Order: sequence, then structure tokens, then C-alpha cells
Amino acid sequence: MLKSEMKQHLCEGIIPFWKGLRDDAFGGYFGYMDFDLNLDKEAEKGCILNSRITWFFANAYLILKDESLLDEAKHAYEYMKSACLDREYGGVYWSTTYDGKPLDTTKHTYNQAFAIYALSSYYDASGDQEALDLALQLFELIESKCTDEVGYMEAFTRDFGPESNDKLSENGVMADKTMNTLLHVFEAYTELYRVCKDERVKAKLLWILDTFADQVYNPELHRNEVFFDGQMNSIIDLHSYGHDIETTWLLDRGLDILEEPTYTAKLKPVNADLVRQVYEVAFDGRSMANECEKGVVDTKRVWWVQAETVVGFLNAYQRDESQTQYLEAARAQWEFIKEYVIDERTQEWHSEVTKEGAPHTHKPIVEPWKCPYHNGRMCLEVIMRGIE
Repeated sequence: MLKSEMKQHLCEGIIPFWKGLRDDAFGGYFGYMDFDLNLDKEAEKGCILNSRITWFFANAYLILKDESLLDEAKHAYEYMKSACLDREYGGVYWSTTYDGKPLDTTKHTYNQAFAIYALSSYYDASGDQEALDLALQLFELIESKCTDEVGYMEAFTRDFGPESNDKLSENGVMADKTMNTLLHVFEAYTELYRVCKDERVKAKLLWILDTFADQVYNPELHRNEVFFDGQMNSIIDLHSYGHDIETTWLLDRGLDILEEPTYTAKLKPVNADLVRQVYEVAFDGRSMANECEKGVVDTKRVWWVQAETVVGFLNAYQRDESQTQYLEAARAQWEFIKEYVIDERTQEWHSEVTKEGAPHTHKPIVEPWKCPYHNGRMCLEVIMRGIE
């Protein structure tokens, strides 16, 4: 019942909710709704939020062929162009005011990547060459302004001067480089390469795969390291369960598109090890814990981790159908999501629930990081994979 149930949830829940967040007065989509469903129409609009919404509606259109979804994607794309892109210094802002003025002008590599992800998919859905041109410009910007001799740097001022990476640093550390940014640059470049087959993009994808296998992946601890100093030395004892399960299927997707057997062979055991480890230490039979820092497990069930768990386990099962425990884990995780994570009032998801399923009422339903990217993508992935 996975495919049919998720298609119903997508079409009758997630899509209508996010269509209702459309701002026809100032463009884009409203940026904040609290737990009690109070919508703040004058809250900041995260550029990541609007990039992810562009990506979501473009891909929903490509799969469902509903013209109204392409219209939503175009609406989000127009806001990206008019408000999120910095025409003076290049790149994408962190956030805008509700009426489309620059607010937080930080330029973050992570944010540039999500714009590429969105623009590439929008080009695929619409055929608008301008979107692809913008995506390629942002690729050039990342490679020229956001890299050093080691890899991808993180945060910059509006004119690409150095800035501390407070936005993607957590757990009491300030990271010069992060697995999270590296993963989502890979994700974005995968989509860009899929639609344009640019050899420069392919070369960077292969470099990132090597970096994951040789520097990010820790074979002794069976995990990816999360936060690094400038030379890619890990700076904290942290196992991010959600990022590890997400990594496995995003790298596999990139490998499928790249069609490089040597790299597929190199990454296959890495991904298999990561999946096995989170299944054994973080999945309790029905849901996935958040992370483990210095041996202490954070047991809250975060919405995006639950979504990535479904896709990651399904992908692992499809790669090796003898591993039926992963198919059963994906089904169990979906049952947990249906019972506890989906907000009955809106059909959008709670940001967090306890291990037992009680929602954290201090967490909003919509905020700059909370949008239909993870849960909507989960539904789209299951529909495409055809697993019931």
C-alpha cells in the first residue's frame, strides 16, 4: 500500500496545504506558521524555503502531469529570480523580507546548491532555458568563490568575504566545512548534470564521491563524520542518523546518473555499511532516532529524518532484494508517520515528535527550513519506485 497511500497523501494533503501558502500579493510562499496554525504573512521568506518549493512543485508536475503544479513552480521560480538572486554580487541571499527585499544577505554554499537543485528541475519541467542558464551561473559561482584547495567552504558576506558558519554549525562547534553542505552540493550537481550533461559538473560529482568515500566516511565507526575544520578533520563525535540514511540514496541516485562502474563499485560497500549501521543502532522497529553525540542518543523523531528513513530503506532493499528487513522497516516507518507525524489538522507534518509520538508543540508547522522538500520528495520517490 506504500505507493497508493503516499500518492493519496501527496495529492490530498501535502500539495493542497502548500498551495494554500502561496503569496499572490508579494510573491513566493509565506514563511511561518506556528504550531497553533497562526500564519504570519509578514514573516521572513527563506530563500532555501522558496528554492525547495520550486523544486517540489516542478517535480510533482513531472510525475503527476497536473498543470496547476507547473503554475505553482513558476510562481516560486519568479520569486527566486526577482527577490532571492543578488543581481549585483551574484548568488542567492539567505532570506528576504515578506515583501521581497533582501533581509539576511549571507551567501551560503548550501543555499546556492539548493537554488541549482530548484532551477535544474524547473528547467526540466518548463523548458525555460533561462532557468538552466541561472543554474549554470550558480555552479560557476560555487566553483570560483566558494571553494579552496581542500573543498567547499560554507558562509560568506554578501560580496563573498569570509563569514562564520553559524547557520550550519550545531552541537556547540563552529565548523569550517560540513558533510551537510557537501551532500547537498552533490545533490544539486546531480540534478544539474542530469538535465545538461555538462562534463565540468560530472568532474565535480566524481570528486565529491571520492571525498565521501575517502574523507567523510569513517569505516571504523560505520558512519559519516559531520563537522570538520578547514582541512577536513572531524571536530566532534557525532553520528547523524538522518544524514547517513539520506546520503546513501542520494549517492546511489548520483551513481545511477553518472554511470561510472568504478565509482559504483567504490561506493556500494560504503552505502551498504551506512544503512546497516543506522538500521541496527538507530531504528527501533518503527521510527528513527535523530542523532548520537558523544554516546548520548537524541531520541526525538524529526520530520525530515523520518521521511529520509523511508526512502533510504526502500533504496537499500531495491539494491539488494535479499535484504527484506529494509522493506519492512520502510513500511513500519510509514505507519509511524501516518499515526504520529502527519498533523491531522493540516495534513502537513509536525516538525518533531517524541519517541512515543507526542508532538513538540513549541515547533512551528512552517518555518524557513520546513517545507515540502523531504516529505513531498518521499512521496514522489515511492511513486516513482512503484513499491506497494
